[in-house]
Amino acid sequence: MKIHIDIDCFFVSATRILHPELEHLPVAIGGRSDTKIFDSDAKKQTVNFENSGWSDDLDAFKDADGRVRGILTTSSYEARAFGIKTAMNIQDALQLCPDLIIKSPNMSLYQKLSHELHEFLQKRIPLVEQASIDEFYGDLSGWVSDEEIPQFIDNLRHEILQQIKLPVSIGTAETRYIAKLATTFAKPFGCKIINKYNFDAFINPIPVREFAGIGKSMANKLASAQIHTLGELRQRRGTIESWGAYAKELYKRVNGEVDAPIKTTHRRKSIGISRTFDPLYDRVELKRRVHILARHLSFAILKLEVIPTVFSLSIHYDMNQKSHKNISLPERFSEKRFDSLCIKMFQEADIYQRHQVIRIGIICSSFTRDSKKELSLINFHEDEKMRKLTEQAHKLRTKYGLDALKWGSEL
Repeated sequence: MKIHIDIDCFFVSATRILHPELEHLPVAIGGRSDTKIFDSDAKKQTVNFENSGWSDDLDAFKDADGRVRGILTTSSYEARAFGIKTAMNIQDALQLCPDLIIKSPNMSLYQKLSHELHEFLQKRIPLVEQASIDEFYGDLSGWVSDEEIPQFIDNLRHEILQQIKLPVSIGTAETRYIAKLATTFAKPFGCKIINKYNFDAFINPIPVREFAGIGKSMANKLASAQIHTLGELRQRRGTIESWGAYAKELYKRVNGEVDAPIKTTHRRKSIGISRTFDPLYDRVELKRRVHILARHLSFAILKLEVIPTVFSLSIHYDMNQKSHKNISLPERFSEKRFDSLCIKMFQEADIYQRHQVIRIGIICSSFTRDSKKELSLINFHEDEKMRKLTEQAHKLRTKYGLDALKWGSEL
């Protein structure tokens, strides 16, 4: 499943972090463009993370002649209720809502918060793509089971609000295109999951203009063919595909037939997985859960195409006790060896065996591309067999699901 995360009214939400008194009030971000970046003598410009440019009155938006100038970049949901829209000029907006509070943009703040959210998501999801300053995609395949997704994304949005103070809406679906559409209907601060069971009921009534990729020109062309909803579009495959390659691709996106991979632009330095659960004493059951975590993490490692050389397992107990074990192992990666290693680390880290466990986490780091360690060639032929077996298992899980193959110890 793909996940799409969009910050609700990002610029306004960022402003409210600095000005919490603006919560629940009609607020807009706008002003005149900063053209200093085009000055011929502009040199050594830096990103300033300090607050700048805030104004509590309209003087900052007035010309020398006293006229209010500028346009709105975005507005809060409270302001939108008055009919205020993006790109509306400030003068018109004030006529619709005289009590509208307007703040100047603060791009350095937005960049800082966007970076913090990106860093946060990288710790929660194996593959994360930043599509824009306030929009992210992720791949949950093999990471979170379909049954766990509702709780996972609900927890995620609340964690983001608690730690970064930003409200987000989240959509999930089999493809990134449908996930993005789902997010639109999850706003504000909501979640929406689209699967094969509710796909038709969700997609069919939506106006064609709501789908990303259908611009004004295409919408007009569809309207001329009496196609007004996505459901009507899906029923007219022959008509759509006769319009050329772009329309053919568009039809497949709407119908959930094609997808695009998540493209990460950063070089990940580590990857981990953890789960918190009700206090559990049974060590046999705890080991079974370690096997499962190891399998999920192994799938993510193979998906990233990295070879970790440092491994760590941490245990949190119900009496606020913590323990962890680190192992350095510069060898070729295989799922079987990794599974055995995780069990070994758990046994050595479990030093408070009279206590119940509430959380287990596993982290892999020091990938060979970033490490000066050389992989051991001892048992090379055996490692080669293990590698091929691991790759075949990964292909099967990619095609049929992560649970298509399990370790016997998990059952």
